[in-house]
Amino acid sequence: MPTTALDVPTLERLVAASVAAPSIHNTQPWRFRLDPDTATLEIRAAAQRGLRHIDPSGRALHVSVGCALFNLRVAVAHHGWEPVPRRLPRPGRPDLLATVQFAGTSRPSATPRLYDALWRRHSSRFPFSDLPVPAPVLTELREAAHAEGAALDFPGLAETDRVLWLTRDAERRNTLDAGRSAESRRWVHPPDGGSLGVPPEVVGPQDFRDRIPMRDFAAHPRPSELLARPFEKRPVLAVLSTLHDRRTDWLRAGEALERVLLVATAHGVRTSLLHQALEWPDLRGQLVDGRRRFAQMVLRLGYGPQGPASPRRTVRQVLTRDVWSGADDGVLMG
Repeated sequence: MPTTALDVPTLERLVAASVAAPSIHNTQPWRFRLDPDTATLEIRAAAQRGLRHIDPSGRALHVSVGCALFNLRVAVAHHGWEPVPRRLPRPGRPDLLATVQFAGTSRPSATPRLYDALWRRHSSRFPFSDLPVPAPVLTELREAAHAEGAALDFPGLAETDRVLWLTRDAERRNTLDAGRSAESRRWVHPPDGGSLGVPPEVVGPQDFRDRIPMRDFAAHPRPSELLARPFEKRPVLAVLSTLHDRRTDWLRAGEALERVLLVATAHGVRTSLLHQALEWPDLRGQLVDGRRRFAQMVLRLGYGPQGPASPRRTVRQVLTRDVWSGADDGVLMG
């Protein structure tokens, strides 16, 4: 049990930190429940926000929840508890993807900057400069992925071209596939369209050189209609992979991805995610060609504009209501 009390404002801060994580198409496919008897916060899948065409296996949903799980671990430690995560704790409850128990007083965090970074991190789908990311930063990003049980590889020039070609092919397929393109369009909403999905102003332009295939969320049948700008000539890409490809590996991939993104943010490095090729099994297998690993994400890194952030659902929209009804004195556990 925790040595300090958990009150409603602190719980709300913990959940807000968790939901600041990225998710595919900003679907935010999670909901939370506090078990005060065991000092545990549960993260459950919100299946109704899954993408049936784009993500039929639920892999990207698990990766998204893994990102939220890592943020929660960082926030719990920041507030003085030792986070004890469990992934897929109950086989009979497939919607219960993870739990984090608040186990006593935490040791001083070795990475306090990650908590600050999680509030500032968001994807930038805008052009980056050609300024290279320093080698020590790339090394730290590799180490961040390794700390969570994943690998982060930075392909050379020829390999980068191959990964971009696979991504362009996937983007073309997505546009031509009626089910996928319609599903993607449903998640592009106007500025007053609520807190789910991708606002048009966040989408950003396309690369007028047609080298870097940024996702066209609206799946325009005529790409020439899209705003185009010159992107960086030599993009810095990274491929995140795991040794296995089970549900627990998808969660751990999300945790590794979020640690990488937060370390990058702490260094002032912008990031965006090129997920398209991962949505087609034949193309996904080629992202780590010749290696016995499973690709989980392609990242683009560099220096450039921060861009606007996608909105998030409020804490009261993702946390079960019995929390407030059981907290008349403001203390939930302790």
